Amino acid sequence: MGGGTMSSGVDLSRADRTFEWGRVHAVIAGLGTSGYASADALLELGATVTILDDSADDRHRDEGGLMETLGAQVRLGPGSTAELPAGTDLVIVSPGWRPTQPLVARALATGVPVWGEPELAWRLMHPDRVVPWLAVTGTNGKTTTTQMTEAILKADGLKAAAVGNIGRSILEAMADEVDYDVFAVELSSFQLHWSPSLSLHSAAVLNLHQDHLEWYADNPDPFAAYGADKARIYHRVQHSAVYNVADPATERMVEQADVVEGARAIGFTLGIPGRSMLGVVDDMIVDRAFVEQRATSALELAALSDVHPFAPHNVENALAAAALTRSFGVHPRAVGQGLRDLHLGGHRIQTVHQAGGITWVDDSKATNPHAANSSMRAFEHIVWIAGGQAKGTNFDHLVSNHAGKLRGAVVIGVDRATIAETLSRLAPEVPVVVLDSPDREVMAEAVRTAATMARPGDTVLMAPGCASLDIWPGYAARGDDFAAAAREIDGPLQL
Repeated sequence: MGGGTMSSGVDLSRADRTFEWGRVHAVIAGLGTSGYASADALLELGATVTILDDSADDRHRDEGGLMETLGAQVRLGPGSTAELPAGTDLVIVSPGWRPTQPLVARALATGVPVWGEPELAWRLMHPDRVVPWLAVTGTNGKTTTTQMTEAILKADGLKAAAVGNIGRSILEAMADEVDYDVFAVELSSFQLHWSPSLSLHSAAVLNLHQDHLEWYADNPDPFAAYGADKARIYHRVQHSAVYNVADPATERMVEQADVVEGARAIGFTLGIPGRSMLGVVDDMIVDRAFVEQRATSALELAALSDVHPFAPHNVENALAAAALTRSFGVHPRAVGQGLRDLHLGGHRIQTVHQAGGITWVDDSKATNPHAANSSMRAFEHIVWIAGGQAKGTNFDHLVSNHAGKLRGAVVIGVDRATIAETLSRLAPEVPVVVLDSPDREVMAEAVRTAATMARPGDTVLMAPGCASLDIWPGYAARGDDFAAAAREIDGPLQL
């Protein structure tokens, strides 16, 4: 997985921006955002680049044509990724590529290094264009925490960019005509799997719960393998390894990490913080980690009212962002200012309609059970709209935790039976309606059904706990359909 000596004789183990890239034949597996940026960067350095993607839609053809103009060889369409091209020295994979896919397995078996875009970006910053990374991973909350981190850094007057799994590639930002002070980097478990050389300024693991287990299905213990990839973010951390006090798995990761000597473990908690922690006291986010008198006092950073949307898990996100940015030396006042400045995108515990005493909340971004659990914690009485692609996860803990809050449940999507069975077994008193339609119109039917279950004072919460691609092009479209249908409802409906 890391750099090693290949049969071609090119040793990439210490490759950086000054390496003789003209000797390298790099294969880009997947022409997505990260693949395009990787190909562009390697072409500029003089490498021989071959791009492979099994898709040949309009976007791929357009971007592939541009890459051909720049000198790449491009192969698109079914079967293009079936074999590793002869003479390959390096493979750059898109995040979703698994080690068992034939091209990747062949590369690994023959000693060809396989990297993700973050690994390539990290190497190409060195030795003379290094920008510190404050990095975030975890099952849930990564994007929000990364956005909070960026906002706090900017509030302190720093030139910062949110990059990585958040949607903008690191390489693209590196090509900006901006002398960045720091990057706020979201990293997925997939990206970390293919990034062996990172040594970040500071890093946070927000939480660890079941998700993406299908990616690790060939491992004897998929959840352990998923957690091991998350833990990679702490490897060789230079300043602060930030963990969630309420999630012991994240603290164990820090305890087992091989960090740079002198790096600190920094906890965050919704309770009163101990020494070397950030936490909450009297409705204030406080710092007891990056202050001289941390043995006896804590420094106020922000009010809980600065956190939007307000929910316990989002306060945890803010605490993690505060810890990362304080590790970088931001002024205490910048934390609250950054949180106030931030305007998050939709589909994250977003109230989209209120009528007849019923509140309709879109949390389509809750694409796994733990994320759904986070939103359920924020409401007292819930009619739950759930379902989609469960990705190998189960819902036992979620249903057991919140059965007493559920006024009813409407279940949709390809894995609807999994959720319905869990509700029947663990919350038999909760009314459940299962809708079998595989079309987008099912959301309007789900909303109307939920309205028959809701009473004044209830929240109809669309927190599916599942991915959306069985029916929708993405979670945003699913949320839009929910919001549009909810706005047609004037209040409780009669059966």
